[in-house]
Amino acid sequence: MSSIPWQDKPEGSQDIVWRYSENPIIKRDAILSSNSVFNSAVVPYKDGYAGVFRCDNKAVQMNIFAGFSNDGINWKINENPIDFKAGDVEQVLGDYKYDPRVVFIEDRYWITWCEGHNGPTIGIGYTFNFEEFFQCESAFLPFNRNGVLFPKKINGKYAMMSRPSDNGHTPFGDIYMSYSPDMKYWGEHRHMMSPTAFKDSAWQCTKVGAGSVPFLTNEGWLMFYHGVINTCNGFRYAMGSAILDEENPHIVKFRTQPYLLTPSVPYEQIGDVPNVIFPCASLQDIKADKVTVFYGAADTVVALAFGYISEILEFTKNNSI
Repeated sequence: MSSIPWQDKPEGSQDIVWRYSENPIIKRDAILSSNSVFNSAVVPYKDGYAGVFRCDNKAVQMNIFAGFSNDGINWKINENPIDFKAGDVEQVLGDYKYDPRVVFIEDRYWITWCEGHNGPTIGIGYTFNFEEFFQCESAFLPFNRNGVLFPKKINGKYAMMSRPSDNGHTPFGDIYMSYSPDMKYWGEHRHMMSPTAFKDSAWQCTKVGAGSVPFLTNEGWLMFYHGVINTCNGFRYAMGSAILDEENPHIVKFRTQPYLLTPSVPYEQIGDVPNVIFPCASLQDIKADKVTVFYGAADTVVALAFGYISEILEFTKNNSI
């Protein structure tokens, strides 16, 4: 695998997380049919990277597409959506697919997404090679969004975060953890994180949702999440970080009171849905103390941000609610 995408912090910057100067890395018209490409997930694969991308077409139908890159910045996305075969289901279901996450667990790459199954819920599938894909049973009843798997079993069970919701543009939302012995039957649901009181941290007072796949640090699992405030101009999505207990990750040890990133440049403020930063993936170089975050901007394009893991951990601990 090549080194993770990286750009040093601008000289004199005091930011804990900073943007790539060449953002956005994937434009809305990256494939011929696309109206927008955003809220997408990537993982190391062979000598480079593979990813699953949300591409809404020009009829604004939502679907997910595979893509590949040598450097994590320049991407070739397939022109046709992923064609799932039946895995542990009798037939492939789902009216739409959006906001995927991807993680390697044991022997395959697992994909989760928001799936239309008489309302939004969490779809699950897998691939070994990003060429052939298999769909499994949906994880939960509708309505649910933001399904994010952990990269290894916790106490012998698969673990997934999600946000129970309603059938619309949900004006509420807490993060829950669920466990499964087999990636098919999910239970042991545990509450993790609620929106804050407005007076305590207004940027995340309406709803919160799991973002990137967590990764293990010396302080516990580090996760980037999105928080939402409902303003007179509509919802505004920003990014924060949380540290989760290593053995019981439904226990949130720390979460940021200030945001790490909020929409403040044109490609985050202007688009199909203005004022959105939506983290969906991260790549880490633990030895080099570096993390690269992939995020959707304004529900239109894909962008990158960077940070030092140790600085993010200290910021999260020292500025926690």
